[in-house]
Amino acid sequence: MIGFTKLLCGTATVSEVIQRQQSKHIPAHLLQFSDINRPLVVWNTTNRCNLKCKHCYIQAEDHEYNDELTTQEACTFIDDLASMNVPVLLFSGGEPIMRKDLYQLIKRASEKGLRPVISTNGTLITSEVAQKLKDAGIMYVGVSIDGKPETHDKFRNHKGAFEMAINGIRESQKIGLKTGIRITLTKDNYKDLPFIFDLVEKENIPRLCIYHLVYAGRAQGLSDLDLSHEEMRKTIEYITEKVFDFKKRNIETEVLTTDNHADGVLVYKNVLANQPERAEEVMNLLKLHGGCSAGTKFGNVDPKGNVHPCQFWQDATIGNVKEKPFSIIWNQENPMMDKLRHKEDNVKGKCGRCKYKNICSGCRIRAQAISGDEWDEDPACYLFEEEIK
Repeated sequence: MIGFTKLLCGTATVSEVIQRQQSKHIPAHLLQFSDINRPLVVWNTTNRCNLKCKHCYIQAEDHEYNDELTTQEACTFIDDLASMNVPVLLFSGGEPIMRKDLYQLIKRASEKGLRPVISTNGTLITSEVAQKLKDAGIMYVGVSIDGKPETHDKFRNHKGAFEMAINGIRESQKIGLKTGIRITLTKDNYKDLPFIFDLVEKENIPRLCIYHLVYAGRAQGLSDLDLSHEEMRKTIEYITEKVFDFKKRNIETEVLTTDNHADGVLVYKNVLANQPERAEEVMNLLKLHGGCSAGTKFGNVDPKGNVHPCQFWQDATIGNVKEKPFSIIWNQENPMMDKLRHKEDNVKGKCGRCKYKNICSGCRIRAQAISGDEWDEDPACYLFEEEIK
């Protein structure tokens, strides 16, 4: 995750991050720079979803699934996460609101001292649901918006999904829940980014997270829908321009990108060219972040309890929380996890010869999808050879 607003506008500093880490309390806005490898955990609470989105990484559908964690198993899992001081538990899906005991589990997480947040398509958030989420202890509601209404409805395979999602955001904001928009970029929607920036400004949405496409789940065969390297660079330039535009006009929307840490290199180069006095600070923040967080600061548990190094990496399983606590699975010896925790030493090709691999190292899932070798170069890296030498 690359915090464009924080890095470009100087709203995070190394000294603040280090001070917070020493106090053992990392606030949400600084988690992306923490070097403490207690993972943020994404829990796919259910595979069930009321939509059928064409880029869904777990291929969710609207029917009952067998072998998902029971309420008791989920409570045991949550208690274990609390015991290891996991900073955030993200309730995801499928569509998490379709899980019948969701509010009970959110409350459990909140009472145990976790920071519960939710990732949702937003279509099921009525005023009543929003209040239940708040009462249970949800601290942030992230809603997926894929572009203009027609673009969004096509992605979601549901006419009217855009308006339902926007209504869900509004209902959440009415009662004081912090909200954010997420968008995954493809050739079909990246030209809608100006609309998205206008939307977050119009609706006073405080957070915009822009995802690069990861070739997993229904998106596994959609690598041809990814942006070209030239399109990616131009998109990052546009995002950078909008961040400075928002700052100039005092629009307090935090902008981030995720799943392509080459973005951090372009941010650093921009600061080096235009704010050279801040370049060392930005580089040090990027080093603290450390590039791809799969298997280090980031982990995933699927609906059946299988543990993965990343929510997009569903074919890489290192254990199951029904059989062994997450804390033990995460910290036990595992060849794959050991490589992920020393990824600079294992990446190959362009990633291997890149001087920025300590702040990036590419996406291992995209590499695997294209070449069959998870340690090969990331095909979505848009940096020029002369930039990485």
